[in-house]
Amino acid sequence: MTPKVWCIKTLLETATDYLLKKGIENARLNAEVLLAYQLQVKRISLYLNFDQPLTEKELSGYRFLIKRRLKHEPLQYITGTQEFWSLAFQVNPHVLIPRPETEILVDQALTLTESFHEVPLHILDLGTGSGVISVSMAKEVPEALILATDISEEALVVARGNARNHGVLDRITFLRGDLFEPLMPEKPIFHLILSNPPYVCTHEIQGLFPEVSLHEPKIALDGGKDGMNSLKKIIRQAPQFLRPGGWLLLEMSPYQVENALLALDEAGTYQNETKIEDYSHRQRVVMAQLNSEGSFS
Repeated sequence: MTPKVWCIKTLLETATDYLLKKGIENARLNAEVLLAYQLQVKRISLYLNFDQPLTEKELSGYRFLIKRRLKHEPLQYITGTQEFWSLAFQVNPHVLIPRPETEILVDQALTLTESFHEVPLHILDLGTGSGVISVSMAKEVPEALILATDISEEALVVARGNARNHGVLDRITFLRGDLFEPLMPEKPIFHLILSNPPYVCTHEIQGLFPEVSLHEPKIALDGGKDGMNSLKKIIRQAPQFLRPGGWLLLEMSPYQVENALLALDEAGTYQNETKIEDYSHRQRVVMAQLNSEGSFS
């Protein structure tokens, strides 16, 4: 019997139906992204070549990718890439998948850089993960020197690779350690401190989408009982590393914003606290300026 010949159009339709029946959201998008990845072409090329037949090797590879997705492995980990700030970043299970909400933090940070006239501009990125914040800032602000920390050496390998791929490795220093720990005892001073720290409540992790709860690194998600462990620590310690008039920008859950503002107020060293909404009009970023007296203790 002559084996069935699968063309791109028929395969996409079949894969989409199969993914839908298995409860995978955005089934058509998933089917297209995985097939484009298997064939090493852009998605638009699939539409331009609907009648193209696939080889048995290509079919076998595609089936394997579909099976991985059915286990709720994120598309980004399967393909190894995620777009952020219109740049392609390498990702793997050692780092969180960059979210569009974090672009809000980058956008606000870029606006603040215009208020400083010193060169170079010193920026600290805490919990850098895949390095999207550091790399995006370095690409947009050529006069910036950035220091990025992360507790995971595996994450730093990814971040360094992304910095290298985008030609900014010479302006970003990566250090291993928890938040400010690698900066002790020197305590360098920065114009901006940026962070998208772990902020998911411990008890909520299991209730997240399986793509997150089963595959993304817990260490980058778990913010403790109320999700505020890292946020409070950063707010408490940041004044030691900010120049007077410098800014702290933090991404968080909308449900943590008021607690974060309270912690900033209790610290007694900040002014101009501001809440920023994300693309869904939910409060996502909190920023505050170190007052003119500063805190270098």
